[in-house]
Amino acid sequence: MGKIVWLASYPKSGNTWVRAFLHHYITQADAPLSINALADFSAVECAAAFFHAPGERISTQEAQKRRPEVHARLTRLHEDLVFVKTHNANLAVHGVPLCTPSQSAGAVYVLRDPRDVAVSYSAFTGRGVDEMIDFMANPRAANAADGAQVFELLSSWSGHVESWAGDKKTCVVRYEDLLAAPETYFGRIVRFLGGAAAPERLRRAIAFSDFKELAAQEKRDGYKAGGSNAAFFRAGVAGAWKTTLSAAQAKRIERAHGEAMRKAGYL
Repeated sequence: MGKIVWLASYPKSGNTWVRAFLHHYITQADAPLSINALADFSAVECAAAFFHAPGERISTQEAQKRRPEVHARLTRLHEDLVFVKTHNANLAVHGVPLCTPSQSAGAVYVLRDPRDVAVSYSAFTGRGVDEMIDFMANPRAANAADGAQVFELLSSWSGHVESWAGDKKTCVVRYEDLLAAPETYFGRIVRFLGGAAAPERLRRAIAFSDFKELAAQEKRDGYKAGGSNAAFFRAGVAGAWKTTLSAAQAKRIERAHGEAMRKAGYL
């Protein structure tokens, strides 16, 4: 069995929140840690620095050729389990898995109502909601490589969910449940990783990674991994789609992803 625990999600689904919680819980922090130190705890799989030298441009095929060795090097970042953030679907490109099975110990997958994802992702990217709904329905949807990262294959929202949720080594948690009952569901993540959650340690980590704390840090210090169109920590609520999407927009999402939404309890 490998050492990588994938912290996986479709974009704007709560991945950074879970990373912040685990950072506080595992290090047993006695005060809130900087959001700009997250990468010291959990690597970002698509970071260009892992794949090529500064200024080098590589093709998708070359990135895939290098990916297994990149993942092998990631396992050497820490002696124990290595937490790695990814927005990739758990699929293969050019015959090479995006998340190397032989290096994987398991995954924590954060699931969020795609209607809320569409609203949040639209605000984050500056793309219109209708464009984002089309993007989320595209099985070939991807984020292109740039100077900071290699490409990410997202697939459609439902394809992304199905690629991860069906893996027996994956702990699936819903964003909405983390909001409604944080001690129960963050505690589930801790138990999945191999131990009972110490109550006071759990409560402290939840408090230090609370949305208000993360948003306040971003406002005060900025967030290096954030976008340029809107605040990264924008609202942190569930159900905002009800007052943001038109009935027609909500129906488009439900038609495109109905089966996966029903399995997840969103319909």
